[in-house]
Amino acid sequence: MNQKFAKSLIKTLPKWIQYHVFSKNETVFYIYPQYIIPFFSFLRNHVNAQYKVLIDLTAVDYPSRGVRFEIVYNLLSIQYNSRLRIKTCVDETLPVSSVTSLYSSAGWWEREVWDMFGVFFSNHPDLRRILTDYGFQGHPMRKDFPLSGYVEVRYDDSEKRVITEPVEITQEFRYFDFASPWEQFERTK
Repeated sequence: MNQKFAKSLIKTLPKWIQYHVFSKNETVFYIYPQYIIPFFSFLRNHVNAQYKVLIDLTAVDYPSRGVRFEIVYNLLSIQYNSRLRIKTCVDETLPVSSVTSLYSSAGWWEREVWDMFGVFFSNHPDLRRILTDYGFQGHPMRKDFPLSGYVEVRYDDSEKRVITEPVEITQEFRYFDFASPWEQFERTK
């Protein structure tokens, strides 16, 4: 996407766009979450845009921010041989409108973001877990998810079945506040 089209898009839709970044021949638009459907409808159907392919959709977790999740959409216009990245920021409680009515490929991507990050997509036709088990607790791609999980699943020979039990960590969690991992050892001369 060239800068000229990006500037014309900002002039056409100023209330939907928070800001945009153009670097290394790539344009990224940050939009308000409540304008996702009209903005994507415009990009898909306008004669000068024709972004008819949703390449992928993912999320990024920034737990230190007030709006912790950044939803990232990558679009392709085959007509104009152009790519566009759209981002919107939401928190755990704000639902995001599903774009499955515009891009059918979004169904699987939105299910993955729901499963891994816990971002809810309203009006999704089949929002359920896709990568974790039905009884799984939590969302594993969140930065605050424990590395060992909450439960462990193992086969018990005595009961001849798979059992689920809470995780028991035998080692204390250690905090390292060194600038380098090698500074923890004292040098002897």
